Amino acid sequence: MVASIVRLSGLSASPTTTPSLTFQKSLVSQAAKAFARTELAFSYFQTYSYRSTKLPKGCHRYVSTTSSLEHENPSLRPSRATPNSTANKPERNNKSSFIIYYNDVYEVQLPPNHRFPMSKYRQTRELVQTWIANDRIAPHREQQQIEEKLLKGIDCEFRVSPLATVEELETTHCPSYIQRYMTGDMTETELRNVGFPWSKESVQRSLSSVGGTLAAACEAVERHINNNHELAPLSLHWAAHIAGGTHHAFYDRGEGFSVFSDMAVAANVVLKRYPDHIKRILFVDLDVHQGNGNAVLFRNKPEVFTFSLHCKSNYFSQKETSDLDIELPAECGDTTYLMTLQHWLNRFRRGDGGKFDIILFQAGVDVLDVDRLGRMALTQSGVERRNQLVFEFGRDMQLPLVICMGGGYPRRGSDWAPVLNAHANVYYRAFKFLEQLHTQNY
Repeated sequence: MVASIVRLSGLSASPTTTPSLTFQKSLVSQAAKAFARTELAFSYFQTYSYRSTKLPKGCHRYVSTTSSLEHENPSLRPSRATPNSTANKPERNNKSSFIIYYNDVYEVQLPPNHRFPMSKYRQTRELVQTWIANDRIAPHREQQQIEEKLLKGIDCEFRVSPLATVEELETTHCPSYIQRYMTGDMTETELRNVGFPWSKESVQRSLSSVGGTLAAACEAVERHINNNHELAPLSLHWAAHIAGGTHHAFYDRGEGFSVFSDMAVAANVVLKRYPDHIKRILFVDLDVHQGNGNAVLFRNKPEVFTFSLHCKSNYFSQKETSDLDIELPAECGDTTYLMTLQHWLNRFRRGDGGKFDIILFQAGVDVLDVDRLGRMALTQSGVERRNQLVFEFGRDMQLPLVICMGGGYPRRGSDWAPVLNAHANVYYRAFKFLEQLHTQNY
């Protein structure tokens, strides 16, 4: 079907055949990860709480400049309510929901000519908010029409990402590594591998990168649990983070702009927090790079299945083994990519891999042909179709879905619009998908 290499738990198969493979992880336990529980007695990072809503000075700038339509309709403004408040508490209803977290209020000033596009997070969030606001408000300028449109539509809200706690990070990462990063006790080699200079602002951003994805996962799960399935059997509860997707972080080190793995922490916390509802999690990682950190973090852990579809020629460190690795050649275009993804999603639909309770989607857009670091050749419409395939899969499986951002790197001196539009389109099309499904069913 495609000129690709399929690797599953160390096995390989010819690209011209459909391999008969089991998706179950080995139950033979290797050395269990012993998360040392030590007293981390330093005040700087003990102050951070999952329920914290304290924002850095100036964060109001990002809220107020997004769109003038927020002022016409307060329901479109980002929420700063805490997880315990009634504003955030899921209610039993028959509406689908799409709650979007963002952490660009923690933007870090990087050295001149640094290759990481820090400002893309704010720009992407502003695009998503504007597109959703225009979609809901522009054709319905009369106040009554606005109210009717919002009443009939899905629940959609923007929220500032909370900060992950040390306890939450310790479900996944080494306590001493967490302590050293929080207090700035990292070596030059470690910081070079991560790709960011250390600062207190970078700590906040790293914590919010994890906290937003975790909050999105908890929101999707709780709304799914509280859904009135009798009134709304087809309602879907998805959530997203306009950040995260830091899949290159390992137990005791980071690399590739990844300090901590937001997806891994979110998975481990929801498994612990909702044991009666979340027993198995599927990672769908469509970044151009392999999710190598997550592959190692969940090795021999059957509760989490790691599926990574990535470029064969774009490893910047040691290649690891996910539960399902699909390697596609450099310069791979839309047709090969989409046929390959559709094939494996269909395998999951048929039950290969077992039953899952939630999907975490790493939606990196560095597969674009214009991406500076990607080495693949997907078009804007190809990436949009990729996202649609994942949304259709989530709908067919009737599962909560959490979207995180992943990679996307504009070329220096070039127009950022293609990468920004591709990022924003992930979230906007998820919103439109749920809106259309809601309209069809209700």
